[in-house]
Amino acid sequence: MDDSKVYGDWFDTCARLVSARRVPEWDLVVGHGPVIATAVHDGHRMRPALVPHLAVDRAERRRDEDPMTGLFTEVGDVRLRVRTSRFEVDLNRPRGLALSTDPADTWGIRFWKGPLPREELERSLAIHDRFRAMFSELMERMIDQWGCVLVLDIHSYNHRRDGTHAAPADPQRNPDIDLGLTTLDPDRWGAVAERFTRELGRHPVNGRKPDVRANVRYPTGGDFPEWVYSNWGPAACTVSIEYKKVYMDEWTGQVDLEAMEDLRGGLQAAVDAVRPEFLACR
Repeated sequence: MDDSKVYGDWFDTCARLVSARRVPEWDLVVGHGPVIATAVHDGHRMRPALVPHLAVDRAERRRDEDPMTGLFTEVGDVRLRVRTSRFEVDLNRPRGLALSTDPADTWGIRFWKGPLPREELERSLAIHDRFRAMFSELMERMIDQWGCVLVLDIHSYNHRRDGTHAAPADPQRNPDIDLGLTTLDPDRWGAVAERFTRELGRHPVNGRKPDVRANVRYPTGGDFPEWVYSNWGPAACTVSIEYKKVYMDEWTGQVDLEAMEDLRGGLQAAVDAVRPEFLACR
């Protein structure tokens, strides 16, 4: 690591990188290695001042968060799970849309009764600013230490929006695992992305091999991986992972632990398969 560089105050460097600050909005575990696993939509926490403005109950809000995705971050050397709800601040959107009350920004669902007070918007934007500052320093330090990093941007999505007894969404347009691969340098990381995809598809989930495809549901990617790519280019290989909620009932919240473990095991195998590429950057 380049000791001459000037960093912020989110991390200390002893023998290894360690987190120097704790905040209530996210949990961060810093280990030793070039893999960063994030779950920026896992959280359900919401500050009390916002709750009276909500037009939905807790169950409806939880349905459109990404519950349990924080458990998948166990595959990373650095594990980042956001505790704050995406509806308090969406860290996968640009700053100006980090807290939107427009249903056009939330799949046509009205989550808020109306416009929010300016001071509440500013509080959410301040979280967005702190997160980007922290992650910027983390990326700089990790790249200095390892040369390149693998960033896993982990999410989930609903496929039974018409109700638990209605037919699920068309599987042709809704793979079990949809990989976002548009925010990585294809010349530098294309072969790694292909190996990662193949390995995920090899590991059965509830007795069958999952349907793993790329750029189906979200072909343009989210703002967080785009921001990583625009700032660190080929030094970062960002893979956005969208798990269809085959691991839970998206209406009741009941989790299928066997499916969860199958998916986590497949993700661990995919990380292990490509890890040597990132260790070789040093």
